Amino acid sequence: MSFRSFPFDQRQDTDIDLRALRVFVAIAESGSFIEGGKTRGLTRSAAGKAVARLEAHLGARLFHRTTRSLSLTVDGQRLYERSVQILQDMAETEASIRQDTPQPTGTLRLTVPEIYGRAVVLPFLSGFLDQWPALDVEVSFTDRIVDLVEEGFDLSIRIGEVAQDSLLIARVIEQAQGGMYASPSYLEIFGTPDTPEDLTRHQRLIYGLSPRPDSWKLTSPEGAPVLINGGRLFRFDSGEAIREAAIQSMGIAFLPSSLLDTDINAGRLVKLLPGLQGSTLPIQVLYPSRKHLAAKIRLFIDGLVEYLNVQRSPPTP
Repeated sequence: MSFRSFPFDQRQDTDIDLRALRVFVAIAESGSFIEGGKTRGLTRSAAGKAVARLEAHLGARLFHRTTRSLSLTVDGQRLYERSVQILQDMAETEASIRQDTPQPTGTLRLTVPEIYGRAVVLPFLSGFLDQWPALDVEVSFTDRIVDLVEEGFDLSIRIGEVAQDSLLIARVIEQAQGGMYASPSYLEIFGTPDTPEDLTRHQRLIYGLSPRPDSWKLTSPEGAPVLINGGRLFRFDSGEAIREAAIQSMGIAFLPSSLLDTDINAGRLVKLLPGLQGSTLPIQVLYPSRKHLAAKIRLFIDGLVEYLNVQRSPPTP
């Protein structure tokens, strides 16, 4: 195989214009050539020329333009999402060189299960944002499996095992043990189960709408496996909905014990068959595999782990 060499001045310039890229992001975020140009110290005409150069360089149209509206094309949306990340990484790299502690900037986008988000992430975020005031955070509360790369999220938190993905890094941040819980009013109506067999006469709140195994796996004090089956089933696609249904006396829930501390302390929920030990579920942070982890992601994960260590530590006598 042979390679042809070209004089330097005849090579096609493939470097993207970062100034035009910043103008493009400003226009996309403001929805206006005039306002976007102002944020970059440019006139409407100069901002338009910057976007035109970018479109010519990429060979793609970035905006749908009408006399009354401005919106991103599909290519424009893809460029915007990647450009925001690139520009934030550049700013954080510069900050890390200028000072010892990287200062996270921009927006951290994360997706979390609603029950974990309400019980853990929201209380943590309050102090985290006080510590890093230049950082904005967007949180999606959903139990849906989110494609981080495709949907532009920086990280997600998942409860339970997750499928391996070469594009993602998974880090276990804590282990949650499941338990069975019901409200006092439910137990007044249906009685308190004393044995696993008693649960066949109760209403169970099951996670997952599609046909799937609905057994609860526990362990006896002697270490023997115990499967809970039967009973009337109510299915939900949200752990938070199961928690709320249990509080509203709709049935018995099987949920991570550490996420129900507030409800237990307030007397809204009671633990059942405490001699049975529920299965342990890993709680994991997932984020896209990248050579250099953005400061905002690293600081969030490290801060959350530290917060959990404090919260889960036994009280000092």
